[in-house]
Amino acid sequence: MRIIIPMAGMGKRMRPHTLTVPKPLIPIAGKPIVQRLVEDIAKVCQEPIEEVAFIVGRFGDAVEADLKSIAEKIGAKGSIHYQDEALGTAHAIMCAKEALTGKVVVAFADTLFKADFKLDTNADGTIWVQRVEDPRPFGVIKLNDNNEITDFIEKPQEFVSDLAIIGIYYFRDGEYLRQELQYLLDNDIKDKGEYQLTNALENMKNKGTKFIPAVISEWLDCGNKNATVYTNQRYLEYIKDEEGLVASTATLENTVIIPPVYIGENAQITNSVIGPHVSIGNNTSVYNSVVSNSIIQENTGIKNSNIANSMLGNFVVYEGRQSDVSLGDYNTLID
Repeated sequence: MRIIIPMAGMGKRMRPHTLTVPKPLIPIAGKPIVQRLVEDIAKVCQEPIEEVAFIVGRFGDAVEADLKSIAEKIGAKGSIHYQDEALGTAHAIMCAKEALTGKVVVAFADTLFKADFKLDTNADGTIWVQRVEDPRPFGVIKLNDNNEITDFIEKPQEFVSDLAIIGIYYFRDGEYLRQELQYLLDNDIKDKGEYQLTNALENMKNKGTKFIPAVISEWLDCGNKNATVYTNQRYLEYIKDEEGLVASTATLENTVIIPPVYIGENAQITNSVIGPHVSIGNNTSVYNSVVSNSIIQENTGIKNSNIANSMLGNFVVYEGRQSDVSLGDYNTLID
């Protein structure tokens, strides 16, 4: 089993946080988004993961080392592949064509999920979906009476289905997928100017491939700051009963903790109220402040502040403002 993670996008909707790191490495409850994604996929696959192939832009050696480490944490090899032009989802996957062999999960790295199923790896293919109230902004699927997918419809303006495609796919035959994607590239078959995975899915279905749905229980977006803060909130609720959410090396003095929260190694919290739904990174200090529903990354200092629904990056200095705030790495804001 292999996992393919296309993540070469610039993350423009998440700036300033993506000016220094790619969006999938932003932490959710103490772990990068992409690490949470890989771990959760591995849990539902029921088989050992041999390789995680990351399709990236030119993010540098440090980022690539972090990604390989994420793969190693689940006992897999990490491989790095480059997409230098944004030419669509099919093109992105083909940038890691060497990894398209055997059983493959393709997962786009701007989403997290909660799932209660175990993947049926004997199926030809599985499309992960969630029921949504308004399907118009999404790609959706239609099913027949045998629970097989009959149609893929992009952004239907009239109701045809409420099962939205979340961007995670399983293929029992990675080589077959590679052939179908290569066909699109060789014949310059584009949709809205880009090579699209959905065109390959349609071709495979027409040739007899049986796709089935896997319905998740919650779909969490990490597309912008507010969505990511909400995802952090929900994820903390998922894991609130786990041990070690507050690191043993963290120092808490005259402080009230309202769970669930994550507090990293060597954090120092003094005269403050933290929570609920707050993640605080390693070596961060909070003094005389109230912090709720926020993500605070590593080596950051907060003083005399009252913040909520906020994201602060690494090495930030923030003092004296009451607000909903979004500050990227290495910023200083003092009132």
